Amino acid sequence: MNLLDIIPASFTEEQFLILSASLTALAIFIAIWYSLLEKDPSTKKTLEMAKLRDGLRNNYLTPSQRRSLRPRSENLMKQVVDYFKLMKNDQAEKYAFLLSRAGKRTPDALYRYLFFKLISPIGGAAFAYLYIYVFKAVELGFLGQAMVTITVTLICAKLPDILLKNSIVKREEIIRKALPDGLDLMVICTEAGLSLDAAFARVSKEMINAAPELSDELSLTSLELGFLPDRKKALNNLANRVDISMMRSLVNALIQSEKFGTPLSQSLRVMSNELRHERLMKAEEKAAKLPAIMTVPMIIFILPPLFIVLLGPAVMRTLDSFINR
Repeated sequence: MNLLDIIPASFTEEQFLILSASLTALAIFIAIWYSLLEKDPSTKKTLEMAKLRDGLRNNYLTPSQRRSLRPRSENLMKQVVDYFKLMKNDQAEKYAFLLSRAGKRTPDALYRYLFFKLISPIGGAAFAYLYIYVFKAVELGFLGQAMVTITVTLICAKLPDILLKNSIVKREEIIRKALPDGLDLMVICTEAGLSLDAAFARVSKEMINAAPELSDELSLTSLELGFLPDRKKALNNLANRVDISMMRSLVNALIQSEKFGTPLSQSLRVMSNELRHERLMKAEEKAAKLPAIMTVPMIIFILPPLFIVLLGPAVMRTLDSFINR
């Protein structure tokens, strides 16, 4: 095929060659220009960390959490909490830490918890007063009415703490079950040459559907490892947020690995084997407890019907013989 068949009729072959040479020279000039530009690596790192932080926030905040309770001017819960200055209380920081352990890290969650912590005993006392003294639904003496009212008030006062603790326990149990699988993925990542920060970020991305709770914790730890000047502090924060023996052992192993320079993949592999062995031992322990646990239900629900089936005919024949006499 001739070159004249491709180019337009108004273009000569010499003009086409000149245009091609000019574009080639321009591309070479731009490539050399960009290669000689001095790039600031800190700016790129800052942009990457900002992008990671935004993605982490979007993963943390579910659609229900992204919506604020109400606008600030109309937020009744916030107004009540601010009026009683509950956020300035020494316990507010403790409750914020407990809420973070439960996976609730938004400011609205702390306002909501403090609000219900305030009104729960008041609502319980009001309900008990109306139920006992106004509607007189139960007939009790003066001492009995007072004891029931106090008991209901105390239970309602402790109800937010009980629900929060239950949420923390459930979340830690989910993380405990998913941790061995996460460690296996971390072993693969570290053996492939990834650093600890990159391994945490990669494993959190892979486990976001299988174990979102563990993914959240690993993502936050990866972010803290990049921002905090002390990496040991970031790992200790992970152990404090997930207060289970498996996570504490993992954090101690990672700290020792960074302190003494032992291979990270080897430490993670040993920890993965230990966690799987521990999970197997707990399963065997539960299986060993099963006969003792089944003894009482067996005595109550199995032996009486068995005795009725086996001894019932003999007892009925004996009664018939006595009646016939």
